[in-house]
Amino acid sequence: MAPRNNATTSASPLPDDRVACRAAHARSTAGPLFTRRELLSRSGMGFASLGLATLMAPTVPAAAASSGNPFATRPPHFPGKAKHVIHLFMNGGPSQVDTFDPKPALQKYHGQMLPTENLQTESMTAGALGSPFKFRKHGQSGIEVSELFPRIAESIDDICVIRSMVTELPNHEPSLMMMNCGESRLVRPSMGSWLTYGLGSENENLPGFLAMCPGGYPIKSVQNWQSAFLPGVYQGTYIDTKQTDINKLIEYINTQHVSRQDQRRQLDLLELLNQNHLERRNREAELEARIQTFELAYNMQLAAADAFDINQEPQSILDMYGEGAQARQILMARRLVERGVRFVQVWHGPSQPWDNHQDLEGNHRQLARESDQAIGALLRDLKNRGLLDETLIIWGGEFGRTPTVQIPATENQTPTGRDHNPYGFSVWLAGGGVQGGQIYGATDEFGFRAVEKPMQVHDLHATILHLMGFDHTQLTYRYAGRDFRLTNIFGQVIHDLLA
Repeated sequence: MAPRNNATTSASPLPDDRVACRAAHARSTAGPLFTRRELLSRSGMGFASLGLATLMAPTVPAAAASSGNPFATRPPHFPGKAKHVIHLFMNGGPSQVDTFDPKPALQKYHGQMLPTENLQTESMTAGALGSPFKFRKHGQSGIEVSELFPRIAESIDDICVIRSMVTELPNHEPSLMMMNCGESRLVRPSMGSWLTYGLGSENENLPGFLAMCPGGYPIKSVQNWQSAFLPGVYQGTYIDTKQTDINKLIEYINTQHVSRQDQRRQLDLLELLNQNHLERRNREAELEARIQTFELAYNMQLAAADAFDINQEPQSILDMYGEGAQARQILMARRLVERGVRFVQVWHGPSQPWDNHQDLEGNHRQLARESDQAIGALLRDLKNRGLLDETLIIWGGEFGRTPTVQIPATENQTPTGRDHNPYGFSVWLAGGGVQGGQIYGATDEFGFRAVEKPMQVHDLHATILHLMGFDHTQLTYRYAGRDFRLTNIFGQVIHDLLA
């Protein structure tokens, strides 16, 4: 008997249309085409797939598996102080010596070469650049804060300023990946994905992890909030907070053509078809995550419109936060955690707005003016509502900036900016079990290198996970035969930061 797929090798030539028809018939009678995984699972009574299944089987938290809901709330390893995170990401790298780490020695050496060797940076730098901003002590703790942030300074007794952060490289891309994902080179899940994987969400009608950035993506785009090998449902959901119309803020969330009752009926039918499709494909994680997004999108139609509608707030609150994109998105962040969203990341703007290689004074002043009032309002507002104790606030960028002036690319430019500095920079934490009113670590007298209690990004991640109730060495996901974690094989909890 001739083989089924011999349509193109028959003795007598056939017209093109008959060849096509015979080939189509052969494909239809030969059964479905298999993926490699399906072929292995169906070959040799499935024995060939056992090793592959061990390597690639997704690890799903028990509560999520039993309920069928990947966002089902689940307990951490131990009672955590924080339940939610708001990460205020000043992408581009704010200058530590102009914000939260005053260095009088820079004024003394302004315009001169430092008496110590300049550390290697991405671009060439020259002499010291004294800060153009004045610092003043605030609160009972007396912590010095730049004039750039008078509203944040009002809550300094609730803030722990880390002045000794260290990262690996002086480049945006790897440093963004390190700060967000704990790995500068390889694809790894982001911190928000790890936390929603570990804890679920307290609101099934909203994404557990939201990333907000007005006007477009930061450098590295969606990789900053990727889920990588974690199930896709834990990836961050991007919102362009430049938009003020809810239908543009969350595109395609509503339809004017079908009633909610008809949508529900359509979705139920789609669910049956999708589940049948999923079962025939060994419940592939990516496919399952895509199916779950249909249900989430349906539920979001009412919940999202409510959560993102800041006009529901009284005028006193709107006035407290101020105007502009930063005020809107930071107020949205408060409304989101208030509704149970686990992780909210608030980016300052597209690309890298804090990357001020030139005119640092003018640019830093403008960027601080845009965000200071709203961040200060967020701290006070959360405290007034009793939410600060359970909400961890993180402020910072992917690295800091040099205390030395960057040499301009062209000779006719006046040097007025700073280059990237990974050797020592500032990040601050507030709320969520953090001991406020303290400074942790220190840089040298010029603010170049962390010299007292250097704190690696892995240490920061380990401490954040601890505040959320996790042993960072035990929050793992098995992938490719290995148990991965946010902190890789590094990191230690910095207990001095804890209340």
